[in-house]
Amino acid sequence: MSSKKVIKLTAAQALIRFMIAQKVKINDEIKPLFPGVWAIFGHGNVAGIGEALFQHQEALPTYRGQNEQSMAHAAIAYSKTLNRQQIMACTSSAGPGSTNIVTAAALAHINRIPLLLLPGDTFATRIPDPVLQQLEDNTDQTITTNDCFKPVSRFFDRIMRPEQLLTSLPQAIRVLTDPVDTGTVTIAFPQDVQTMSWNYPERFFEEKIHFLRRQHADENQLKSAVQMILKAKKPVIIAGGGIHYSLATKELEDFSNNLLIPIGETQAGKGAIPWENPMNVGSVGVTGGSACNELLKEADLIIAIGTRLGDFITGSRTLFNSEATLLSINVCAYDSIKHRALSLVGDAKLTLNTLMKYCTAIKTSNDWQQRVSILRKEWLIAVDEASRDKGTLLPSDGEVVGAVNRSSRERDVVVCAAGGLPGDLQKLWKTSFDRGYHVEYGYSCMGYEIAGGLGVKMALPDSQVYVMVGDGSYLMMNSEIFSSVMLGLKLIIVVVDNGGYGCIHRLQENCGNSGFNNLIRDCRSTQNEVMRVDFAAHARSMGAKSEEVEGIASLEKALERARNSETTYVINILTDPNKTVKEGGNWWDVAVAEVSNEKGVNKARKNYELQKEKQIKNL
Repeated sequence: MSSKKVIKLTAAQALIRFMIAQKVKINDEIKPLFPGVWAIFGHGNVAGIGEALFQHQEALPTYRGQNEQSMAHAAIAYSKTLNRQQIMACTSSAGPGSTNIVTAAALAHINRIPLLLLPGDTFATRIPDPVLQQLEDNTDQTITTNDCFKPVSRFFDRIMRPEQLLTSLPQAIRVLTDPVDTGTVTIAFPQDVQTMSWNYPERFFEEKIHFLRRQHADENQLKSAVQMILKAKKPVIIAGGGIHYSLATKELEDFSNNLLIPIGETQAGKGAIPWENPMNVGSVGVTGGSACNELLKEADLIIAIGTRLGDFITGSRTLFNSEATLLSINVCAYDSIKHRALSLVGDAKLTLNTLMKYCTAIKTSNDWQQRVSILRKEWLIAVDEASRDKGTLLPSDGEVVGAVNRSSRERDVVVCAAGGLPGDLQKLWKTSFDRGYHVEYGYSCMGYEIAGGLGVKMALPDSQVYVMVGDGSYLMMNSEIFSSVMLGLKLIIVVVDNGGYGCIHRLQENCGNSGFNNLIRDCRSTQNEVMRVDFAAHARSMGAKSEEVEGIASLEKALERARNSETTYVINILTDPNKTVKEGGNWWDVAVAEVSNEKGVNKARKNYELQKEKQIKNL
């Protein structure tokens, strides 16, 4: 090769230049596919990737996280908020820095969110072995801690030579931009290889523009789907996250409004249709509303769009009418055949537009429309009742959700992930903004909330982001409060403090056990009094403004002060761990001990067996 056609770079420098060259077209505007990198430098990436990032700070900004897992959560939330059209990368040191990210890698994998991981690795040459933080396996010398990423990555590679980037990186980008296969991509990078140089072809770094790839549905599958819809008397749509990722919210609303088919929303699909739309019958499943769940029990056709149909949606296979037909529209064939569904593989936006052409002349019956209207009105009353201020000093989580929702504005976003809050939020949160609801419930990872809120704020800087987090999740991971202050990315964080793992405490009791090791008061302790964390003081120590309040009225005033604050604001409110939103919901399969000395457990087991019989009928 002539000198004009090659450029000598380290492998790390080549990686960064390649990333910068990747662009994406969004609404006729060309943007970076990778708008930034989250990094915590250390042994394994500081002298290689760190040096390369330093050279390109303007084209590819570097952000420092406080914990490797939480910075990856922020990266995931960023991409999810932008409907997977832009991607953040994360790099970490070898050893513990890398393994800290494994949980986030699983989260991105399960939720089908693109995430590029660049963990440092041990020396490919092995000359200085064993190095600091190296895992030694005396049966396999090729194994490093980064092998932990293999089962939680959609694509994994370990770069052992600089020239391997020429074939590895295009494959990595293929997966990251693929609507079917997207998820975690891990490029393990030995620290010595990062610093090795090679003469790379200049064309390797030419700008490449990526587009959202859309797949048309098969004609035969379409014909079968149309016949199912034409025959249906009581159809219901379940809207999943795929609606958002295919940018199909308008098409969904048009399809529903024209055919008068009610829509229930999953956690990932919430916001796909405005709350006030008469066809929106609320959330579906275990944490669903009574309107949607009742309609699913009566439906003769269930149209699932862009959803994996997890157990929370199906009530562990007990919710749907066992005689109903299931039509699954999904870009992923693997997901589309679940639950004996008729598979309609294709992009949601294209598929809904095509179905509209064949189904323009049909509408559901007046009886079904009336049934939908009555149940929806009843559910709206139940929502208002569950979320209103009851005037107690220890409110329910639902009352707190109501107060925060009333404080929010049209394009604001609520963020949550774990505990009892996601269930209450799915039922009660009202939004007309398609990205106004951000709850991570594929992995339901405690600790995602604050870091996820930071990622959402980076993606939507003009929106106010409300993070709702339980005290248990806060204690697991809170350090990105410091990052939000440092970066000037204001969050309003509401810590709902029920004194422990209140959701699991209630689940424990529902399975017939007494309170044990969940609420702080039920945990082994040497203290004479039940311990409490001063969350407000803790948040202030990281630069945030904060306060603790009692009751909903005080919370509402605090939310006003938070709204007017220029920096991250944390509000702690005590709630009753035994109060929960009883409206709506469905059974969930949590296995109960078959043999026990506890009477409560034996009683719970009998009920469990009755539900299992119903479950079997739906197989």
